[in-house]
Amino acid sequence: MSRAVIYETFGGPEVLELREVPEPHAGPGEVRVRVAAAGLNPMDLIITSLPEAAEQFGVTVPSGFGYDFAGVVDEVSGGATGFAVGDRVYGGALNRATADFVVVKTPAEALWHTPEGISDEVAATLPVAGLTAVAALAAIDLRSGDTVLVGGAAGGVGVFAVQLAKLAGARVIGTASEGTFEFLRQFGAEPVAYGPGLADRVRTLAPDGVTAATDLFGTETAETALALGVPPERISTIAAGPTPPGGVRATGGIDAGPDAPQRITDAILAGKITVPIAAAFPIEQTRDAVTLQAGRHVHGKIVITL
Repeated sequence: MSRAVIYETFGGPEVLELREVPEPHAGPGEVRVRVAAAGLNPMDLIITSLPEAAEQFGVTVPSGFGYDFAGVVDEVSGGATGFAVGDRVYGGALNRATADFVVVKTPAEALWHTPEGISDEVAATLPVAGLTAVAALAAIDLRSGDTVLVGGAAGGVGVFAVQLAKLAGARVIGTASEGTFEFLRQFGAEPVAYGPGLADRVRTLAPDGVTAATDLFGTETAETALALGVPPERISTIAAGPTPPGGVRATGGIDAGPDAPQRITDAILAGKITVPIAAAFPIEQTRDAVTLQAGRHVHGKIVITL
């Protein structure tokens, strides 16, 4: 037997239960990973709590929980290529990640080697947040000299987007609550409070204008950028649904290029990107971890350890 976080009905963190389940094994073309850490994302709870969101992702109950994970390959079945027992890896497994073991089909599912020098906790934050940040900036063709407005800059995706934008040579203005301003400044962003009057505050910070924007939480930043005269093709959203306002570009981690994982890990190893771990919880405290994540006031990423 092994452990996995399971839910049988849709709901909030209270529906998540740590259960004893039959130990899974790798089948044809699959590898099994002994999970060391699982990274949380807002979408995890959205899928758990909203049946309509779960349906979009093909998730039915009962279900496992979480997507991002990191650990060590401990079984390789016939037909699986590119991985060997003992390899450190990280990847994504929809609604299966928060468990002792994850079985992944190669190469159909997301799985990459974890470079030496990157911990399992950090690796477990990368698949969704890191790749989504890459895609969000690529969608607006961010380049050196841009002044970019980043909505939700202190969140899990935001901390990657801010640092990647700075690496690209852009000036970064990031929306956040005032309690996160100092946190954002350490990554080179110029913070601005979200909420009513955002456009006026951005004009004060950037009287010469904003040239691009990415909205990592809702639509406020996208709508503000449109009001500031940013062309729709230079505005991206990740959480505004399939038809975001004003013809701006909807995107997500699935749109990141194949070189994106290595670009991010190379930048981390070079000290050009820092991955802030806001909190780590043992798997027995998954409900507490998810409750903290749902509060939307976390500076960085939350990780579950096994």
